[in-house]
Amino acid sequence: MAARILVIDGQGGGLGRQLVAALAAACPEAELIAVGTNSLATSAMLKAGAARGATGENAVIVNSRRADVIVGPLGIVVADALLGEITPAMAAAVGQSSAQRVLVPVSQCDTYVAGVPDQPVSRLVAAAAQQVRALCASE
Repeated sequence: MAARILVIDGQGGGLGRQLVAALAAACPEAELIAVGTNSLATSAMLKAGAARGATGENAVIVNSRRADVIVGPLGIVVADALLGEITPAMAAAVGQSSAQRVLVPVSQCDTYVAGVPDQPVSRLVAAAAQQVRALCASE
């Protein structure tokens, strides 16, 4: 059975778009599901190649339960991150999911991860895609 990969993003969906494109190339057999905190983010991820998409808090909650792997910016596990787009219920759903989580440490969520140097987003996206590929291969 193909892995179900959930990509979550907000704001303009730029990071999510890059993640979906990289994951489509790295894990072509996986089912890529895009969930945006707003319709602009969802649309960007669908255009990048996600198979299905949905928008909003309930979509994050429902799809977090069904995912094998969740990918997105670090802020998806921090309530009120992404300029307030991540609700406490969204953060809890991602954090409590049984899925593997691959979080990209971008600085826009006002959370600093000690020991992780600043890197270009393209390098972070490539590292995330490589990690997800390894997780999907081990299933």
